[in-house]
Amino acid sequence: MPYLGSEDTVKELKRALSNPHVQTDHLRYRNVIQRVIRHMTQGVDVSSVFMEMVKASATIDIVQKKLVYLYMCTYAPLKPDLALLAINTLCKDCSDPNPMVRGLALRSMCSLRMPGIQEYIQQPILNGLRDKASYVRRVAVLGCAKMQKLQGDCEVDGALINELYSLLRDQDPIVVVNCLRALEEILAHEGGVVINKPIAHHLLNRMPDLDQWGQSEVLTFLLRYKPHCEEELFDILNLLDGYLKNSSSSVVMSATKLFLVLAREFPHVQADVLVRVKGPLLTACTSGSRELCFTALCHVRQIIDSLPGHFSSQYKKFFCSYSEPHYIKCQKMEVLCKLVNDENVQPILEELRDYCTDVSAELARAAIFAIGNIARTYSEQCVRILTELLELKQEHITSAVVQVFRDLVWLCPQCIECVAQSLSGCEEIIQDSEGKQALIWLLGVHGERVPNAPYILEDFVENVKSEPFSVVKLELLMAVARLFIARPAECQDTLGRLLYYCIGKSVTSMAVAIA
Repeated sequence: MPYLGSEDTVKELKRALSNPHVQTDHLRYRNVIQRVIRHMTQGVDVSSVFMEMVKASATIDIVQKKLVYLYMCTYAPLKPDLALLAINTLCKDCSDPNPMVRGLALRSMCSLRMPGIQEYIQQPILNGLRDKASYVRRVAVLGCAKMQKLQGDCEVDGALINELYSLLRDQDPIVVVNCLRALEEILAHEGGVVINKPIAHHLLNRMPDLDQWGQSEVLTFLLRYKPHCEEELFDILNLLDGYLKNSSSSVVMSATKLFLVLAREFPHVQADVLVRVKGPLLTACTSGSRELCFTALCHVRQIIDSLPGHFSSQYKKFFCSYSEPHYIKCQKMEVLCKLVNDENVQPILEELRDYCTDVSAELARAAIFAIGNIARTYSEQCVRILTELLELKQEHITSAVVQVFRDLVWLCPQCIECVAQSLSGCEEIIQDSEGKQALIWLLGVHGERVPNAPYILEDFVENVKSEPFSVVKLELLMAVARLFIARPAECQDTLGRLLYYCIGKSVTSMAVAIA
């Protein structure tokens, strides 16, 4: 909600807007309107000049109209008594001889946030769909989606849907793409826009006329179409062939995805496509655009799942740079885990080892978990690195390593002895819940291999009253019970004290509940 600004300032603006001398001076009039907009964007309540601003829309100056429309769209919901005046003004401008004015007025009408607006915008939108100017048709098509959203769960107008489908053959390429997006939103509850054979072939033939964004959108929609025969399939693939070399990474990625989906029954064609897009993908992965880099990395991960080892020789391309954001570094580490083989395992592990001491605790944990994933195949090298990390005695590093050890002993029983020997002393460093649970579990399941395991668990039991995490207490109870079976003499007293605490707490809780 706008707050009350200086009353004197608002009164001055009101007088200036009503001043005939200002109104006749085009530049002065526009400057006053700009001041109104500036105060509005700063939170000053300038709604009292609503009438004067509506009058200011009677001009042939597009810039001034745009400023006034912005003002009206902002304050119309707050001024219901004057909102109809704004709507009438916009409806009138929807019939202006200037197509820019018509389009601007229609777009502004569709932006009004007030109840019952759909009954006012319906006819201007329908007129806009048949307008001679492509700019107006573009706005009207998007307005259809807004109108349907305002109508909520009401039944979709079949005539409007047919009109939008017919506009898929519009001469303007932006109108075509806007129609696809509008139909997708309007028909969302029915599964979205339907792409049949005539529409698919028409869109493919219109591809050269579209801009890069439009090409990417159309390629995404074409994923819904399934060719009826092998001849048609290869005709489509031939049309798509050139887009694998497009200058836009977005178009290349969309074309690649469509290529792979259409050629799912022809593995040799898929393999050939992936080889051809390897270069553009690697370039995108090192792009200065973070969004593009992240998207390319996601595609690389999917490709590696289909063709393991496809990027193994280019593993250095996925090493992290210090200036990259956390989410890109995490994606690169996941890719590196998938690229590991006998030839590159050592340099990849050394690189991940460096990330484990990063100033970002979150990134360090992600690197440790990545080493843990590699340890499932190369356990000896990874366990050695993880054991060395424990010597740093840093809380977040120790916690992450112990969590990795817990998962690793399940998958690699040969690592149990080495893991058990490295657990002593970890209890003094770990403070978080996940790390404590992992350590206690290891001591309970493999405590017979850890000489001082009963005494470490005894320390946890002595501090159980001050333990803030209930899951840690539960894990402690199960671990002490397990270890009691393996080493009863050393754990009998500890288990008794823990059970006494648990039973006493349960009785107290029951007494409080009964009271």
